[in-house]
Amino acid sequence: MSRRSHFPRRLIDTTTGWFRVLVMVVAAAIIGICAAVLLTKLSPGVAEITGEHTATGQAADVLATLEVSDEANPGGYDRDLFGFRKVDANNDGCDVREDILARDLTDVTYKYRGSCTVASGVLHDPYTGKTITFTRGVKTSSAVQIDHVVALENAWRSGAHAWDTSKRYTFANDPYNLLAVDGPTNQSKGSASAAYWLPTNSAYRCDYVARQIGVKAKYSLSVTSNEKRAILAVLHTCPAQEVPQS
Repeated sequence: MSRRSHFPRRLIDTTTGWFRVLVMVVAAAIIGICAAVLLTKLSPGVAEITGEHTATGQAADVLATLEVSDEANPGGYDRDLFGFRKVDANNDGCDVREDILARDLTDVTYKYRGSCTVASGVLHDPYTGKTITFTRGVKTSSAVQIDHVVALENAWRSGAHAWDTSKRYTFANDPYNLLAVDGPTNQSKGSASAAYWLPTNSAYRCDYVARQIGVKAKYSLSVTSNEKRAILAVLHTCPAQEVPQS
């Protein structure tokens, strides 16, 4: 003879029904949140409505002064046209790579007394947040590379194609646009703008786009619509961000 439940069937059915409703409400909320995030990323229009592509502050104000241009790639880019490391802008007798390594690394040692050649040092990489020990050598020097914050090819497309040789050389060797960074990360960035690449170290992204704004303002370079939206999305998270002065 089977035992009957001590709980009335009606109470069990009611409890089950409320549980199902609760599950459905939670599921609907999760789906709604995911859909909103996805739509924001896929649709610039939705992002504009939600305010993701709006920003305030000094960096955002400078960004607003930049020309927006979506013109086709002018073609003809050649890295050699910029003369990176071919000039000594500050007349100190040092290669610009050595200048940036000496500036950005800590615990720096040189090849010999009075030398400009950095033999070793420690980099606190802004792009990844990693600490990298630099040691000069055929197989080790590439661990730290010098990045153009506004890539040379991006500059070419943004207006540098119309510059004379002197201005291109000045741009390519300007310390304001140069950072010592993790080598593999620099390679992965390539010539991408902020629309397609940002540092994995999210804590540095505001400083990164602010420097890009500063470089483009200094050299009267344009931004694309996608690039501007991506920069605004970053600045949206840091309204007090300023463009670096040096």
